[in-house]
Amino acid sequence: MVNFPYRYLVGIDGGGTSCRARICDLDGNILGEAKTGSANILLGSDIAMASIQQAITLAAQQAQLTTADYPTMSVGLALAGAEQQQAWHTFMQQPHPYGAITLNTDAYGACLGAWGGKDGAILIAGTGSCGILLLNGNQHIVGGREFPISDQGSGAVMGLHLIQQVLLSVDGIVPKTELTHHVLTHFDHDIDAIVSWSKTARPCDYGRFSPAIFSFAERNDPLAISLLQQTAADIEMWMQALIFRGAHNICLMGGIGERIQAWLTPPMQHRLATPQGDAMDGAIAMARSNHNLFVR
Repeated sequence: MVNFPYRYLVGIDGGGTSCRARICDLDGNILGEAKTGSANILLGSDIAMASIQQAITLAAQQAQLTTADYPTMSVGLALAGAEQQQAWHTFMQQPHPYGAITLNTDAYGACLGAWGGKDGAILIAGTGSCGILLLNGNQHIVGGREFPISDQGSGAVMGLHLIQQVLLSVDGIVPKTELTHHVLTHFDHDIDAIVSWSKTARPCDYGRFSPAIFSFAERNDPLAISLLQQTAADIEMWMQALIFRGAHNICLMGGIGERIQAWLTPPMQHRLATPQGDAMDGAIAMARSNHNLFVR
């Protein structure tokens, strides 16, 4: 790598639920990895930076590196919320000890990783959701405008819909199911507790109900099945938007994306491609050069 002034590449994949860090040498050999809390910059630039620095510290310990090595690190940041320009600038104005940082969205990092740095499209469906197509040097983004106004097809929106249906069942408007009983038991059958929880609940808090939805769907719970059918329809909506913009095949990624594929219609299943790598691979690629979404 000619004239590259750093000794280490650091990739960060930060979303609403977790922040992953990977430290590599310039040949791409993995030296250390770690995982910490949320790094969605819309939930607070300082909170995201704290998660990132903690993850890098833990990964550096594995790699037997110290703070003295931080100035020799180039850090690629693939973070949720980076598409919001003001949030991007606020984050980038924070001090840091690293040699260089480049910031783009978690979807961008995932797309770079999925298609080996070449043109292609992905749809991330995890805590949140976002679709991106890289085509002829341009980014085409659909969705990703954050919960609750966007993120259809995500764990957060699926959890929100579940809570709404649970409350409707309490009022006798829709039938109770095993899934609604499961949620009510989680809150000790205290409706006021649900309301109080909702006032401070984050996207990841809603998303934590998604494994139960998949589990109860396997038991033919009608509410769980309905929620997964809606999630699949939302994901197909984003896929159609990417196809309209020029995508041929799409990598479906994220915890929801990986589990929802069987619920998609056959034509959309045929559009799916297997990712070559993940967001961590993309973040490491970002660390090798300037992939900033905006200009400082």
